[in-house]
Amino acid sequence: MDYILAPSILSADFLNLGRTIEMLNRSASDWLHLDIMDGVFVPNISFGFPVVKQVATATEKPMDAHLMIVEPDKFITRFRDLGIYSLTVQYEACTHLNRTLNAIREAGMKAGVALNPHTPIEVLTDVLDDFDMALVMSVNPGFGGQKFIPRTIDKVRRLRKMLDDRGLKTLIEVDGGVNLDNARQLVAAGVNALVVGNTVFKSPNPEAMIKSLKYDI
Repeated sequence: MDYILAPSILSADFLNLGRTIEMLNRSASDWLHLDIMDGVFVPNISFGFPVVKQVATATEKPMDAHLMIVEPDKFITRFRDLGIYSLTVQYEACTHLNRTLNAIREAGMKAGVALNPHTPIEVLTDVLDDFDMALVMSVNPGFGGQKFIPRTIDKVRRLRKMLDDRGLKTLIEVDGGVNLDNARQLVAAGVNALVVGNTVFKSPNPEAMIKSLKYDI
């Protein structure tokens, strides 16, 4: 099965972030996932522009940024200027989602929209043509290491049918509790991109775990 693997550095050792990026460059991963949290939209603060800027100087992988923040429109061009490939905003944080997604595309990035676990897929019906990727959260955003919510798999199936019925090639990404046990089910349900955090970075051999997630499921 062909899919994108995107390790999230939220779970990495920040005292050794340079070595982590070097490992990811060598690894079988496809993207590097950045979880940007503001302590307002979610009850946690992760990292901001200074860290992203440093990561951008070292990574050889496309940067996939997920903004768990209020008023994301204010920062679209700043993320573009740091070299972000794909910029995802939360549906629940965007009063004018169509405008926000168009602004991301106009800035030259792929536009993504993320949905919290309680938000039904059907809210995307009228903007299906406006984004390049949907991120289905399989945990409540804000913290790493949470347990995967099983009903996410059915949610992915419903979204894949919506996209297929419209003839769209939009990517579906899942983030939260992804591991070797559920990754195969997710890809079979229609997922194109898997975000992985603790499964990789709490492993005794993160590079080998990435290889297993990419080729052995």
